[in-house]
Amino acid sequence: MAYENGALDATLAAAAGDDPALIRELRGAFFESASKQLDLLKRSRCDGNWNVAALRLKGLAASFHSEELMVAAENALSSAPGEPAAIRGIEDVLGSFSA
Repeated sequence: MAYENGALDATLAAAAGDDPALIRELRGAFFESASKQLDLLKRSRCDGNWNVAALRLKGLAASFHSEELMVAAENALSSAPGEPAAIRGIEDVLGSFSA
């Protein structure tokens, strides 16, 4: 299990306790929200939309204690809208989580 999985799993366990159904639901909500923000980043062409999506992703990452995702979102904030490297960085972090 990767480090990021451990941090996410620990956060989910702290929130849901021993309820596996709730853990799955929270994990799904995390991935759904992160995927939505990533999609918005991919479609953003102006600073405003790009920054809103990156800030939302950073907030989501903070809520779930995902330091690597926070760093990737911060990188997006300092990048130009549509920056492929910033998008790839977020995709790589999200890909490191097991579904």
